[in-house]
Amino acid sequence: LAGKSWAALSILQPEPCCQSRDAWYFPVGFTLGQTQLVLAAKVPKPCCSSLGMQSSLGVHCSIQRRIGLFTACLPPQLRLPGSAGQQSQAPPGDQPAPPGDQPAPLPNQPALQVLISPEVPHQTLAGFVKGSRSLHRSSPGHYERLACLLLLQVCMGLEHLRVQNVVQGDLCPENLLLVQCPRPPLSQQGKEVSPGLSLPRLLISSFLKAQGKRRPCASRQEGAEGCAAPPCPVADELNVGMLIYHILHVDTSLEDALGFRSHRPPDIPSLSIYSSGLRRLAALLLHTDPCQRVSIEQARSILQVLLWGPRQELFARSKKSLRLLGSWVQVKRALLLLRLAEDSAGGRGSPGLEDWLCCQYFKEVTEHSLYQATQALY
Repeated sequence: LAGKSWAALSILQPEPCCQSRDAWYFPVGFTLGQTQLVLAAKVPKPCCSSLGMQSSLGVHCSIQRRIGLFTACLPPQLRLPGSAGQQSQAPPGDQPAPPGDQPAPLPNQPALQVLISPEVPHQTLAGFVKGSRSLHRSSPGHYERLACLLLLQVCMGLEHLRVQNVVQGDLCPENLLLVQCPRPPLSQQGKEVSPGLSLPRLLISSFLKAQGKRRPCASRQEGAEGCAAPPCPVADELNVGMLIYHILHVDTSLEDALGFRSHRPPDIPSLSIYSSGLRRLAALLLHTDPCQRVSIEQARSILQVLLWGPRQELFARSKKSLRLLGSWVQVKRALLLLRLAEDSAGGRGSPGLEDWLCCQYFKEVTEHSLYQATQALY
């Protein structure tokens, strides 16, 4: 979509399909041959444009992609919240204008930098958490597993940014986008799943405060000098720790979570088999000594152990060892391949997002990484 503008797109609805803290998102259509693609037009809010940096971050499933960028005035069909009357008053029910037939923009309207993304978000993580309190109470096991899977996607995206030598720096629920995954055909669907329990893709979308990564502490001696205080109050590890509390509906501040106002951080209630692990991970990410905090990479490994094992019961009868963990990994890999083959033979369709995340885990995990993660978790 390089060099394209509003004229090449069809407006699919006049109101935003999603509003994050720094942008509005409108679903738009783009015709490619005989196919119409549904894309998202990201319109940044005033003083919130970070689209230039976003083009240099590489491709990753948890990072919002950019496939087009142009500068133009907003078409009059599009209505921004709180600005009714500033756009043209098209009658309700009007059909979207075809490409190349867009009305002229209103006079005196500033030109905006617009990003085109292939992923159309339906809500932010903040909106999802706000609307899921009853789901958390009624299905705590399902909800907290979903929380682990969402946090895992956050950590994977942050790891990718670290490889690009970027610290995200502003990881807030209002700028984490959720994108619905394609549903299998009706003939392939088994038991109906509640929309609230289905796993969406999570995208990191804001890079306003992204910055170059600081050099980590090389030793305890250097740490005493260079890491006596947090190098940045919005470090990614702190933000992920706070996300755990937010997703689990525990209201707290960073000062309380770090124990600055009391000796004990706020408690995460035990509602499911995931609660104690998430409580432990939050404590490790929010350690008051920055050099004692687990890294984003370690947090990702701990979340994978919470989701797919090994459970603590494995070490109840056998002493933890690299040999035991290596054997466990081999058995689990064989069982995973068998399950995927059975699903394929049974016509259950392609693996979903959770299956893909599970396969990534067992593809990369080693007995050494498992030993470190289980030591930190258990």
